[in-house]
Amino acid sequence: MRVDLGIWDKLTRVIIALLIIAALGGIVLWYTPVIKQNERLRKEKLDLDKKIEKELETARRLDATAKSLQDPRTVERLARERLSYAKPGEVIIHFEPASTNLPARPR
Repeated sequence: MRVDLGIWDKLTRVIIALLIIAALGGIVLWYTPVIKQNERLRKEKLDLDKKIEKELETARRLDATAKSLQDPRTVERLARERLSYAKPGEVIIHFEPASTNLPARPR
């Protein structure tokens, strides 16, 4: 046999439901800043990983350049190209880039 307690039974159920909803809302509000901070830190980690990869590539290129400069033929070639060095008896001829003094085209 079931006893009808009337409005008190219904109010108790409503209050329990509201307390559960309030507890869930409190948990969401409590952890929202933590979740946002976690997302921000993950993005920062990805950015730093990209920078690390870029710097590693730069280090590889510089290492390859340093190794190539240990070859005397490479050093000689670079001295001839960049510093205009020549062996005794050689003549160096420099060519100026062509100037383009064309009038501007109307649009």
